[in-house]
Amino acid sequence: MNTFLRFLMFLSLTIWVGGIIYFSFVVAPVLFATLPSLDQAGAVVGVILPKLNWLGVSCGVVYVATAVSLARSTRALSRAGALAVLAMIVLTLVSQMGVMSRMKKLGVEMGSIERTPVTSPLRRQFDRLHVVSVYLEGAVLLLGIGAIFLTVRELGR
Repeated sequence: MNTFLRFLMFLSLTIWVGGIIYFSFVVAPVLFATLPSLDQAGAVVGVILPKLNWLGVSCGVVYVATAVSLARSTRALSRAGALAVLAMIVLTLVSQMGVMSRMKKLGVEMGSIERTPVTSPLRRQFDRLHVVSVYLEGAVLLLGIGAIFLTVRELGR
């Protein structure tokens, strides 16, 4: 049973981190390079990214549950790997429910991001939120890579 729980911990992390890497370095660049407009690429990203975020949160919950099960104690949540995963969950929820929902509202207000001048207050606010979103996603990725390392180290003891 312990082997299966450790497997679930690593599977959950690798699905989440792998998804972020694939989306960030393959899917998003391809969409923005091949679709005819920024608005179309943004619309597709707006459908894909929330699915990735909720998948990630689900993977984080699996990780936390398996960590607690393996340790047979909630003290497992004070370990570095689990703390990194908990931070990943929080940052992903902040991005999804705060930053991205505001970006979506601004996109609706603008009608077209592509046709909105970069000097527009709405566009400037959207662009700032996009930067925050990218930083949050980057932080989640780095925490995820760290969580994989920390979990390997912790379980290898």
